[in-house]
Amino acid sequence: MTNVFRIVLAQLNPIMGDVHGNLTRARQARAEAAAAKADLILFPELFIVGYPPEDLVLKPALQTDAMEAVEKLAKETADGGPAVLIGAPWVEHDKLYNACLYLDGGKIAGKTFKVDLPNYGVFDEKRVFAPGPMPGPFNIRGVRVGVPICQDIWTPEITTHLAAMGAEILLSPNGSPFEVGKQHVRLNLIAARVTEAKLPLIYLNQIGGQDELVFDGASVVANADRSIAWALPAWEEKLVVTEWTKTLGTWVCTPGERAPSDELSQSIYHAMMLGLRDYVNKNRFPGVVLGMSGGIDSALSAAVAVDALGADRVRCVMLPSKYTSQDSLDDAAECSKALGVSYDTVAIEAVVEAFGNALAPTFSNKRVDTTEENIQSRARGVILMAISNKFGPMVLTTGNKSEMSVGYATLYGDMCGGYNVLKDVYKMEVFRLCRWRNEHKPRGALGPEGRVIPERIITKPPSAELRENQKDEDSLPPYEILDGILECLVENEMTFEDTCAKGYHPATVKRIEQLLYVSEYKRRQAPPGVKISARNFGRDRRYPITNAFRSEEFKPVRGSRLDKLRHE
Repeated sequence: MTNVFRIVLAQLNPIMGDVHGNLTRARQARAEAAAAKADLILFPELFIVGYPPEDLVLKPALQTDAMEAVEKLAKETADGGPAVLIGAPWVEHDKLYNACLYLDGGKIAGKTFKVDLPNYGVFDEKRVFAPGPMPGPFNIRGVRVGVPICQDIWTPEITTHLAAMGAEILLSPNGSPFEVGKQHVRLNLIAARVTEAKLPLIYLNQIGGQDELVFDGASVVANADRSIAWALPAWEEKLVVTEWTKTLGTWVCTPGERAPSDELSQSIYHAMMLGLRDYVNKNRFPGVVLGMSGGIDSALSAAVAVDALGADRVRCVMLPSKYTSQDSLDDAAECSKALGVSYDTVAIEAVVEAFGNALAPTFSNKRVDTTEENIQSRARGVILMAISNKFGPMVLTTGNKSEMSVGYATLYGDMCGGYNVLKDVYKMEVFRLCRWRNEHKPRGALGPEGRVIPERIITKPPSAELRENQKDEDSLPPYEILDGILECLVENEMTFEDTCAKGYHPATVKRIEQLLYVSEYKRRQAPPGVKISARNFGRDRRYPITNAFRSEEFKPVRGSRLDKLRHE
């Protein structure tokens, strides 16, 4: 009878659709597990193709490649090395399943299919997969192992069923994306399932960025008494050997690494850093270019880019107009120097003047308004895209969630680019992240130690500098008020009345709610960006563009500067 069992956890970063590359990585990990004399190696959910595959998984060619890759890996287990539990899409009886395959003895020794397919938030698995039948445990070298896949542990039915079927250890492969507060939710779920099933549970999560999603790893091993034996670090690939012994009929994991949890700003910064790094690298861009305005959003974006990619892959460009202040020129140069990046200056005044001259006959007898302001922003977008076309780096946009919520951004101007690390970060969090980065160098960061964002960038009043003496608060409420209202309306979907009950002025709430609705068409054209919150624009919050619904007491405010933001 087996009394010692060694399980390797492969907290790894697959590349979407790279079946051959993911298979190669699985082979390498299994070889390391064999060297450690492991009995079993566990990979994350759908590792062979990456997660989430969306409609890509419906392609018959991908399904065939994935299944053939698993069969190849299965044949290699005839060498007597570790057994394998690996995720892949699997077609059986004309149905496509989210599967975990048990490989041992040179063959596919067992299959289990995900039962509970999530269909909320960023997930729409019911669109592509069929739900599997209730699973039974695998007998893996004398140990009865239950394999609930990701969402299968979010309710008690499947884990308690596996326990009733004789499972001794639960191994759960996951593709669980990061959002603020998610790890606390996971730990509570793990504790609940362990308590109900009276079994130890391994929660293995993948790591890496996939479009707007970022996966933080942070895998956990919990014993049947709910004690945490292992807590793997977030944001790092890890291959660890866990050793289990059977005592009084119960499998117990020998304690190992217990990585501390990240604080809030630390976890958000790491999410932005990993999301950008993988988006750039997996899509094979040589680097990024961004407009360095001397403001806080571009400074933080540049810092994240340098930490993610290294200073040699980041190019900053100051694009001054006649309204750009000397402070902004000095601050942009100082920040770029602190980060060690390539820094260029391309003046836009002549370009803007040329547009003005060309449009003068058409705009005859029309007063100057936001149109002329937006020409400046769009001129900058054209120049940055020209640099991107000529040299290859992706344009990084720098708008934050507060601005994108109310449309305080210019289509085809400062919204012009390929990716935005601040897309799901409110303005007040931008301030906190800048201060955090000046005090900490993140783990794995490629940027410099110490202060990288000049203090004046953090303390001066935010301004788009598109007209004389312009400040953001000319058009918007103070950011602490704006962000508070947006948290009510966006994050919590609160009513107009309940938002006002928080102490916000009804007229201000009305104007912000109006802008939130009418700016949807802008957000649909915005580049992707790292998901941080539970309600990011795009995958989580999917509102129609054409939408006449308003709160009962709400009457749109017309003709104000705030209303004009929608046209920018």
